Amino acid sequence: MGRDVVVVGASAGGVEALTQLTRALPIDLPAAVLVVLHIPPHVSSSLPAILSRNGALPARHPTDGQLLRPGEILVAPPDHHLLVDDDRVRLSRGPQENGHRPAVDVLFRTAAFSAGARAIGVVLSGALDDGTAGLISIKERGGLALVQDPEDAVYPGMPLSAIAHVPVDRIANPGELAQYLGQLTRESSGSQPPGRVPWLEFESKIARLDGEAMNSPDRPGTPAGFGCPDCAGALFEIDEGGLTRFRCRVGHAWSADSLLGQHALQLESALWMALRSLEEKAALSAQLHERALGRGNTITAERYAEQTAASLHAAGLIRSMLQSRVGGSDLTPEGPEEDITLG
Repeated sequence: MGRDVVVVGASAGGVEALTQLTRALPIDLPAAVLVVLHIPPHVSSSLPAILSRNGALPARHPTDGQLLRPGEILVAPPDHHLLVDDDRVRLSRGPQENGHRPAVDVLFRTAAFSAGARAIGVVLSGALDDGTAGLISIKERGGLALVQDPEDAVYPGMPLSAIAHVPVDRIANPGELAQYLGQLTRESSGSQPPGRVPWLEFESKIARLDGEAMNSPDRPGTPAGFGCPDCAGALFEIDEGGLTRFRCRVGHAWSADSLLGQHALQLESALWMALRSLEEKAALSAQLHERALGRGNTITAERYAEQTAASLHAAGLIRSMLQSRVGGSDLTPEGPEEDITLG
């Protein structure tokens, strides 16, 4: 049986890399190509049109339940996970992973579970470590792992993470990876049955919001002692191939870097809320100070003046903290792909 399922993940800088990859794919590619690019949930995506215009293979957003067909590129639509379910495609609004829906790891993990050794995972440009966990699953099920050369990527984070944690089969620029895919998809995936990866089926079901999986008392990993940024539920720590990641009871999943980045965003939000509260408290105290002076209540006015000064001092400290965070965006999740969101 051939390697007929190619799954591709990209994030920041991914449009350029995906265009280079699909431009070099042969027109007679004997495999289906499924693509996840992290995009905001409430915008349209012109990525299928971009890829179709720049390559020989047609690209489009799939419909739920359609059959996988060789020589076709299926792009995850906004706010939907793209899943491989045996020989079909599924769309799901399951829990976000690393703050994303669609998420690269969801596509890779379901491809690993359904296609086993027939799957080839490709990680392209991106700022953090999305795709690494899914690529580990693909390799453990007998599939292959291809990664964009970090020196060629606009954002090397995702390729570097994949290379650090996965025994990668090829590192190259997207055009060279496409040529290699043309060869690999014509090779046999071997007769050995794919191995079993712990919790892979469970996590694939979670992505589909499967009721049985959602209600199961068993969870992968051990209690982490941290809360989920999305739902505040308890997180479980999972160690897979030397990669630490986290998942909560309802299925939100985080890599260590993405969890750290999300907590950084929440911290900044909390600081802004605290700054607003202190500024309002100072303004109100100042008004009460003036009214107390007008009534001749000097002791009360002095107390309000002290509260005003204390609030302004605390507000100044928080403004300094916020200012010191300028330039710290490397710890925060990636922003949207601006060049495909207006289609």
